[in-house]
Amino acid sequence: MPVIKVNGIELYYEAHGEGEPLLLIMGYGSNSGHWFVILPRLAARFKVIIFDNRGAGRSGKPEIPYTADMMVGDAVGLLDALGIESAHVFGVSMGGMIAQEIALRHPSRVKKLVLGCTSCGGTHAIGSTPEAKSFLFNPERAKLSDEERARSTVPWLWNRDFIDKQPEAVERYVKTTTQYPTPTHGYMSQANFVLLHDTYERLPQIEIPALVMTGARDRLIPPQNSRILSSRIKGAELAVFEQAGHGFISDTADESSEKIIRFLES
Repeated sequence: MPVIKVNGIELYYEAHGEGEPLLLIMGYGSNSGHWFVILPRLAARFKVIIFDNRGAGRSGKPEIPYTADMMVGDAVGLLDALGIESAHVFGVSMGGMIAQEIALRHPSRVKKLVLGCTSCGGTHAIGSTPEAKSFLFNPERAKLSDEERARSTVPWLWNRDFIDKQPEAVERYVKTTTQYPTPTHGYMSQANFVLLHDTYERLPQIEIPALVMTGARDRLIPPQNSRILSSRIKGAELAVFEQAGHGFISDTADESSEKIIRFLES
């Protein structure tokens, strides 16, 4: 099992494919296995590095509030440990927040930046609905079994058409989630970083080529947030997948992976 000591904790990681390095950063409470739909498409063209954020999957889960310093330090520390000076960086949801901070704090480490279904945070962000906030941060969800929690997440990720037509993907998601469940304190520790995230004023400092992506039906992070990001990052390209939700990397895997590959190779 590839586990490496980074930034004071053990991080689980995997490397797939060959070519220019591409670091993928997963979202809130999720683990690296959740890249399963889009990973083979990207690994056919790049050396793709995936890892479990602290608090999730097979990485360390210290019971303390996580900060931007910690989350960024983990990702950059992993690149250091693997001897990678710079990489393309693609983060989704919370992972997109981490990716923004990496681009701002360590611009020389990022070749190109891809932000998926994420937000600048702070008072300028378009907030989630009360229902979505309750789903994301309600500690009562800890009373659910791992499988109940996973299945209750499915409708928040994908639209009904994808759920009905791709039951094998849904079951793979449930299996991946329950195999390495995120404990309640892992969610709460990561939530500290998410709730304090705010890059709005600093985004114009990013001079790295950027692609911002979202699903028009995202119920967790309203798609208007991607428009804010693309307007604040000079020259950023915006891609909106009209029929997709928060899990656009799965239900538009062919289209979104093609878009990412074209952007990174251009």
